[in-house]
Amino acid sequence: MVYNPLQYLPTEEDLPDSDDTPVDNELQNLLPALLRAILSLLWAERMDWFFGVNMGVYYEVGKPAIVPDGFLSLGVPRRKTNQGRQRGRLSYVIWQEQVVPQLVIEIVSQTPGGEYDNKINKYARIGVLYYVIYNPDYYRRDKHQSFEVYRLVNESYVQQFGNPVWMPEIGLGIGCEQGTHDGWAQEWLYWYDEKGNKFPAPENMIAQERQRADQAQQQLADLIAKLQERGINLDEL
Repeated sequence: MVYNPLQYLPTEEDLPDSDDTPVDNELQNLLPALLRAILSLLWAERMDWFFGVNMGVYYEVGKPAIVPDGFLSLGVPRRKTNQGRQRGRLSYVIWQEQVVPQLVIEIVSQTPGGEYDNKINKYARIGVLYYVIYNPDYYRRDKHQSFEVYRLVNESYVQQFGNPVWMPEIGLGIGCEQGTHDGWAQEWLYWYDEKGNKFPAPENMIAQERQRADQAQQQLADLIAKLQERGINLDEL
């Protein structure tokens, strides 16, 4: 029998799925959930990615999980079965997945959570390539910008400037701007293409498709009216 050390390590079935720390408000869940929803449309045909929201990430055996507000991993199955059931991941266990998340997002709460010291050092040790800190409410208190993106360079994070910030290894940009989602008109986090064009929220994408359909229908109606004005019988065409 071939020795497999992974079979003796705890699995996601054995580990808690989060740290049970409540979020400040529902927007802390909606912000990363919107990013996931946009990806579900943008990468609908791809099955090699996973975006977790408030899910425990286990990085070292015997240590508690770190629970980012959102994280993206590429090169892992988008869907995963547990005990033969289609119920998805319970947590993200790096020694099982064999892939470190390429992107982690932290949304700063009223109670500081170590986003600028403990967590940034921990994510660097884990090897997370991009670290995003979104802090629209408390950035003055924390003496930081409201939106910061860091890239791992030689095991240390270097801040990347701009809004949005293009991430070539992921093939997406990330940034923030005003928009409306789920009835909330405010600033949101969005994905962008390499030219800085925003990928819209799902409901906005649906609205755009409806607008295009309405425009096409109006153009057809205008054409029919012009033909009729010229005495052209459409039934004879």
